[in-house]
Amino acid sequence: MSSFLKSDALIIESLRKKGYRATPQRIAVCRYALQSRDHPTAQRVYDEVRKVHPTVSLATVYKTLQILTEHGLVQELDFPGSQARFDSCMEPHINLVCLRCGSIEDMEDPAAREMVAKFAAKKEFTRTGQRLDIHGICKRCSGRGK
Repeated sequence: MSSFLKSDALIIESLRKKGYRATPQRIAVCRYALQSRDHPTAQRVYDEVRKVHPTVSLATVYKTLQILTEHGLVQELDFPGSQARFDSCMEPHINLVCLRCGSIEDMEDPAAREMVAKFAAKKEFTRTGQRLDIHGICKRCSGRGK
């Protein structure tokens, strides 16, 4: 079984267990949002899914992203002055956010996971999510000025 068919089967099963219809458009939105590592906006998800499913609506994209967020499969990243972005990496990690181009790069490091676990345990805090952003200028953008 291909990885797409396997992941689609899991998406379908998950949507149905939660009482949602598993339409081809909704499956495509889930697939894109869960596999994308560039923290897409809802508009970006819509634009990409529309290439394969021209009848998908922006409302379907927003509703599906809301479902994924509510069920802890993606996290919504809000930034002042810009559209919300969606992150499919739910493990503790650091987001490196470029203030020039808007790119967001995940930095996964055991130290970040340990830090989050340590702080939560110290305060007997049950973690349901996390977000650690470092704002700055990415390597690509910092090279533009030279």
